[in-house]
Amino acid sequence: MTRYNIRKRDGLARTGILESDAGSHTLPAVLDAVAIFPDLTGRQETNVPISAPASFVLEFLHNNGNQPVSIHPKLDNPAVSGDCVMVASWHTAFANPRSYADWLIALKEKTPVDTAWFAPGAALPSNAAILVYSGFDLFDYVAVDLKSAQGIFCTADGEFSSDALSSGICTCPGCKAGDLREHNREALRHELALVRKFIAQSQLRDLIESRCRMDAAQVAIMRHLDRNYSFMEQQQPIARGGVMRANSAESMQRAEVRRFAERVVSRYIPPKTDVAVLLPCSARKPYSLSQSHRRFQQAVGGRAHELIVTSPLGLVPRELETVYPAGHYDVPVTGYWDAEECAVIADILIRYFQRNQYRRVIAHLEGGALKVARMAAEACGITLECTCEENPTGDAALNHLDAALAGERRIKDDRLHGMISYQFGCDVDTKGTTLRGHFPEVFYSRNNVQVFSIDTVSGMLRPTLDGWNLIQSGYRVYIDDFIPEGDVLMPGVSSADPGIRDGDEVLVIGKRALAAGKAALPSEDISRSKRGVAVRVRKIKRL
Repeated sequence: MTRYNIRKRDGLARTGILESDAGSHTLPAVLDAVAIFPDLTGRQETNVPISAPASFVLEFLHNNGNQPVSIHPKLDNPAVSGDCVMVASWHTAFANPRSYADWLIALKEKTPVDTAWFAPGAALPSNAAILVYSGFDLFDYVAVDLKSAQGIFCTADGEFSSDALSSGICTCPGCKAGDLREHNREALRHELALVRKFIAQSQLRDLIESRCRMDAAQVAIMRHLDRNYSFMEQQQPIARGGVMRANSAESMQRAEVRRFAERVVSRYIPPKTDVAVLLPCSARKPYSLSQSHRRFQQAVGGRAHELIVTSPLGLVPRELETVYPAGHYDVPVTGYWDAEECAVIADILIRYFQRNQYRRVIAHLEGGALKVARMAAEACGITLECTCEENPTGDAALNHLDAALAGERRIKDDRLHGMISYQFGCDVDTKGTTLRGHFPEVFYSRNNVQVFSIDTVSGMLRPTLDGWNLIQSGYRVYIDDFIPEGDVLMPGVSSADPGIRDGDEVLVIGKRALAAGKAALPSEDISRSKRGVAVRVRKIKRL
């Protein structure tokens, strides 16, 4: 009998507690699997190749009702909530990155979310991070012990011959004792402890982008997973705490980066004006806190819609500059954008300008950003007005920008309207709302009743129960006939609106109560889970 209680999610990766007859274990971790699952020593007909055809799998792969439950991409999944599932031969999937992604998605889509995942004989210090990123939780020592028998010294950055044991690379107890087996085991334990820390900080993707560089197969796996955007986007939280590091080309394909661009293009409603100014980004976030953007805003004087051209996000409307990831990303600044980068960002601008027509588009840009703006303008048939070629923050450039906007009328500054359209996908009449406070402590009220505040971590809107009256549809979680006494647990949920993601603000609706809070996991996973928290409740109102 096993039970898995998930404590923290970071995409497919999780931390949690696995309870079994052998005790409780914090995952992800490497453990003596036979001690937890004694049945493994005598179990037969489970080591079926992942690539085997369905007819072969159906004939030879059998479960005896014990834990862990064997699953296979070609097999109907017999696992239920709380089980530990095992994917035998998963170590062979590294040889085919495209199939790795396909097999993983096939397995994830038909397996209950609240199950622990065991990859026997697969984990090494060099691949543990990508395995956890893929959603595996439990590992054994088989792979590292085999490396020890082969005289191979394992580290998170690669493998060396056994003479590295005395080279000073590592000073663990195994190295000090000249024990290669103990060193390799300790290296795996250390790497998984580091992975747990990155999950706790919601930054596992940052670790993956750095760790996978030493192995082409792992880079390919990450890219193939990113190409499955619809699947990966469902798994990613709507926002994370801390800095989102965009230090590699793969950062442009991160699900949350693509999600931001897609929402700007398809959801976001700009203010009513026909003049746009394209501005460069700044190192400081939100942009308005930087000296350069204070000067830009002074020159624009509210006479145009400000759009920041940046990599990897593409285009950030001024109203969304606090929203994750626009207010949280960090990118190396070189002034050079390669061809792929230009093509991706130009495509975002093209789609935005095709959906939102402006009478004038002014480019106050230089370098790669200016090149991208010209590519988009040419594709859309826009006459681009350039107010500088270099040094946008210089006095001459700013004076030129000011002169270019002479005679244009000031537009209404309504950040709330733009943020609502981006976050909730609806067009809300924000007339009569007032703002008080200063970033990040910002509150919106109507008729002296607070309707929204800004989440100081994510920069997203937090509706009050009165604020939800303005959002007529979507982002609802429906519960059974009870009054929540705290967080809403999975067994109490009857349904959830599609499109909800981990961390989304939601309205909980029941016959006897309303509640405002944050979704703890995507709506697709809520319907496939039977345990754990569904909504972290902030406010409850009895009906």
